[in-house]
Amino acid sequence: MFARLAELPLLVVLLGATGGFAMLPAVHAALTNQNELARDFFYAGLALVMLTVMLGIATAAYRPRNAARSHLGALAGAYLVLPLAMALPLVQAVPDTSLMNAWFEMVSCFTTTGASVYAPDRLADSVHLWRATVGWFGGFFSLVAAYAVLAPLNLGGAEVISGRVPGRGAIGATQITRVAEPSQRITRYALLIFPVYSGLTALLWLGLLVFGDDGVTALTHAMGTLSTSGISAGTGVASAPAGLPGEMLIFAFLIFAVTRRALPGTGLADRSRPLLADPELRLAGFLLTLVTVTLVLRHWLVAGSGGNLGDPVSILSALWGGIFTAASFLTTTGYQSAFWGSTTNWSGLGAPGLVLLGLAIVGGGVATTAGGLKLLRVYALFRHGERELERIIHPNSLGHGGIDARRLRREGAHMAWIFFMLFAISVAVVMATICILGVAFDAALVLTIAALSNTGPLADVATLDPIPYAGLSDPVKIVLGAAMVVGRLETLALIALLAPGGWRR
Repeated sequence: MFARLAELPLLVVLLGATGGFAMLPAVHAALTNQNELARDFFYAGLALVMLTVMLGIATAAYRPRNAARSHLGALAGAYLVLPLAMALPLVQAVPDTSLMNAWFEMVSCFTTTGASVYAPDRLADSVHLWRATVGWFGGFFSLVAAYAVLAPLNLGGAEVISGRVPGRGAIGATQITRVAEPSQRITRYALLIFPVYSGLTALLWLGLLVFGDDGVTALTHAMGTLSTSGISAGTGVASAPAGLPGEMLIFAFLIFAVTRRALPGTGLADRSRPLLADPELRLAGFLLTLVTVTLVLRHWLVAGSGGNLGDPVSILSALWGGIFTAASFLTTTGYQSAFWGSTTNWSGLGAPGLVLLGLAIVGGGVATTAGGLKLLRVYALFRHGERELERIIHPNSLGHGGIDARRLRREGAHMAWIFFMLFAISVAVVMATICILGVAFDAALVLTIAALSNTGPLADVATLDPIPYAGLSDPVKIVLGAAMVVGRLETLALIALLAPGGWRR
């Protein structure tokens, strides 16, 4: 059966999976005696499944000339087509909503951005479950795409490791493609990742249930954590019944968004070195320590002369609130700790928005569900700068660390710098566009970074006054939705897709 599905176009398979996932909120609504809501999701899911069957029959004999390029195009097409399909049950389930708002909500969920135009109390639990399911599906899709499509083409951060030109694949890729076509790789990696990804989600769900969360709240937080969408059924982790133990459990599971080497049982990453020696994990630890210690030390530097240094409980609350929230935004999840208010009050900075914006821009690990620039790219530039300083002191010195380290410092850093420049250009273009459409400069900066880094909750915490997505005009929502897709796909992948050099192959 899986071999037969692998022969179908990727978009057709994804459309069928969307229809299947729509049955989950339908079952939940039926079990909670919300029959009308259950029918909305069931009929929408059934219609998508029937459409998938018809498209599957019509495209059964389709064979693209360039399979790798076709699947790269399917990735972009998925973010254009699937949110419209996902919005169908949402339009029926949410009264007095528009197709534009439903589309924006589904784009935000599927790209794991987590920005919402709806007040939490306006949506039923089954609708919250649908939002979380779409975000979870988007996280799984991004993992499979990273390993099966982007990595063989030296995209998505793989270009920093290999040092090769993005979009052209590895040496001998043509021969490899004949042995393992992209469709076969997608099937293999999907079957490899899905049990681990769903098993970790179930494990976190059960843990949150044990600590006191109700079923829907625990499941949405588990899905939001593993997919880094930050979706919640209520007002977030801060008000969840699980409290501090629940936050600690979520914090432990954020490691899967920091480094791909933490994902167990998949064999998808080099594990020749210990996990604690992983450069992405060490850089993340350094950034979290730096941010948290800076926020806490500022209180002592300001209040030291007055002698009011605080009690141990206040210190621990401020430390935990800082490290949890910083880790959440570094992985582009966007959950706030219940003690984040203690951290901001302790530091005296009010809303340290620039800190959270910077963490979200850096982002999580390569080949994870996190967005942003990625820790490995920042690490490559750091190592390159370190090596240049060594050469200033000792011009004739030789670089250490072996061939892999030298490749990371040279070609890898070069590719990382190119991506940084493309990201900066993207920020400038999106900011200028939504400013022209009437958004204030400060709000435009926050909304742009939130969209391109796939960290929607930045709009709620990066400024003193939250920026409501519901108050944005439809043209601004379209621009931000497109920016979310660009942030998830990354500009290098889009350039590789549109480059004239690939049209001849």
